[in-house]
Amino acid sequence: MSTDGAGRPGAARGTVGIKQVAAHAGVSPGTVSNVLNRPERVAEATRIRVEDAIRELGFVRNGSASTLRAGHSSTIGLMVLDLANPFFTDVARGVEDTASERGYAVILSSSGESDERELRNLRVLAEQRVRGVLLTPVGDDGAAAGRLRERNVPVVLLDHPTPRANQCSVAVDDVAGGELAAGELLDAGARTIAFVTGPTALRQCADRRKGALRALRAAGLGREALREIPVGAMNARAGQEAARRLLDAGPPLPDAIFCANDLLALGVLRVLLQAGIRVPADVALIGYDDIEFSAAAAVPLSSVRQPTYQLGRIATELLLEECDDPAGHAHQQVMFQPELVVRESSRSEAGGAS
Repeated sequence: MSTDGAGRPGAARGTVGIKQVAAHAGVSPGTVSNVLNRPERVAEATRIRVEDAIRELGFVRNGSASTLRAGHSSTIGLMVLDLANPFFTDVARGVEDTASERGYAVILSSSGESDERELRNLRVLAEQRVRGVLLTPVGDDGAAAGRLRERNVPVVLLDHPTPRANQCSVAVDDVAGGELAAGELLDAGARTIAFVTGPTALRQCADRRKGALRALRAAGLGREALREIPVGAMNARAGQEAARRLLDAGPPLPDAIFCANDLLALGVLRVLLQAGIRVPADVALIGYDDIEFSAAAAVPLSSVRQPTYQLGRIATELLLEECDDPAGHAHQQVMFQPELVVRESSRSEAGGAS
């Protein structure tokens, strides 16, 4: 009989199968299978003997084979727009904590804000037979979510509302958030606002712009009071690029800048300060998401806070409810309200959330 590296009988560690475990425990392979899948059917003394053999031989269960038999795995997929964005890190914590409580693991991936990459990664998740997918789509949710539903994979849209009654979604009212952000700048005295925004295909950017225009109308100002500065990504480097374009255009500078997320705002802030522009005395600034770094910026950043952890938790609960009872599940469209957090970047006398 062969031995493993520790001199124990059986095949080499990593190659041990059910037959070797059965022989070592003196039971049939069927009994080993029952211990693994239906332990309540096995007498306690026999079960303990099999479990001891499993430990001694270093047996590792073949999860792929179990998945094929069951038709699905004990995993769910989470597809976000950008893993480098702390907003999605906080959302993922809510997803992982909730999934773990229910005995599920999470396969995390990113579309990188690319339609092609999104479809490719979703296809891989489906091939892995995940129970369901939490998806923050790049554009319209129809194509991506539809491909998964065709494979009978439940989908919950995350950070993306849907008008479809047969689809669960969990999102934040970004129109209201955009209105809060622009309204704070207007209340602080601004009459012209630059809006630094990401790719136009992103629903979040479009809704935040819509909210900003609503605030301008309420203040009696026209569309021309909002100067849009589009960038190709939603990160600090793109924010720096936007700020340089704004400065290169020459005076007069706008009274204020609204950035579609905090990473953009932190990039803008860095360039403004390097150029000797005082924030908020010369230009007021506000971001969106209220990520952890915002309060610790060189000038603490005003922002619009989203309930990121709760987004992930509620979306996961809805997904697992649908996985457990597809026929009886009632689809829900959950919409959270954002919160304005006022700090020094938009008004010097600011002291916290409002």
